[in-house]
Amino acid sequence: MYDVIIIGGGPAGSSAAIYTARGQLKTLVIDKAPYTGALALTHKIANYPGVEGEWTGKELLERFRSQAQSFGAEYIQTTITAVDVEDDVKTVFTADGIYEAKSIIFATGSKGRNRMLPGEERLLGKGVSICATCDGAFFEGRSVAVIGDSEEALEEAAALAKFAERLTFIVPREELQGVDHVPELPKTEWLFRTKPLEIVGERHVEGVKVRTREGQEQLLDVDGVFVFLSGSKPGTELIKDQVPLDDDGFMILDALMQSPVPGVFGAGEVRRTPVKQAVVAAADGAIAAMAVDKYIHKRAQVLPQYK
Repeated sequence: MYDVIIIGGGPAGSSAAIYTARGQLKTLVIDKAPYTGALALTHKIANYPGVEGEWTGKELLERFRSQAQSFGAEYIQTTITAVDVEDDVKTVFTADGIYEAKSIIFATGSKGRNRMLPGEERLLGKGVSICATCDGAFFEGRSVAVIGDSEEALEEAAALAKFAERLTFIVPREELQGVDHVPELPKTEWLFRTKPLEIVGERHVEGVKVRTREGQEQLLDVDGVFVFLSGSKPGTELIKDQVPLDDDGFMILDALMQSPVPGVFGAGEVRRTPVKQAVVAAADGAIAAMAVDKYIHKRAQVLPQYK
């Protein structure tokens, strides 16, 4: 019997594990695929507080996990087949056995699009990125393309426009979804009703092939491609019939990352956040962990970890 099971070992899950394990709670982290999350696939990170220099997302993730394990957190890699969180004891059914805990934190991140563009996966971290705030500064003075159809894509493009010498915004639809007014972005060319076909390059991005609204294929010469196409959804399928979710599948959580179901918490991209950043997910995990400590020990208030 664990005090807490954390599902997901990304920045939210590992941050939570650092706090729960350091707080003397028996902690288990279950991670299906440790190096396939958004952070693990990030090419370079230079803005994580306290971590100077440039790190790959995988390197930063390994530091998170090592720190959690140093406090006693246990990590296992397996596939979860089902969960039961409605009783006082939370049960997680996996391919390797059944695990039980007094509480559970869902830090399962988001589920990517079903289909990637040709060349996207191969060049991820080699000029292809899914985070303008993370990687935008590495493209200062260079030519980049943004592929997207949403308000999120617009926000990321605005962040990129501060660095890029030239920005091409490729929108597969007639307009951006959920955007009433398209602002002027410096040095930006808008290509509406333009279908991205392939990201081109061998060892790094050399261009992106598109089909224009006139039906012609064209190769755009760019140094980087930032992809923000719709399709990414919170990874909450396991609990959709047991825990309240909003219309888009995000967990409904209070300020302490608690769901309406006692003993069930969430952190990171399973909740609706204004920005997706590793530091935000890590903060969520820390809050959820201290809320778990409050729940387990039946405290009246959250007890911060000062020592």
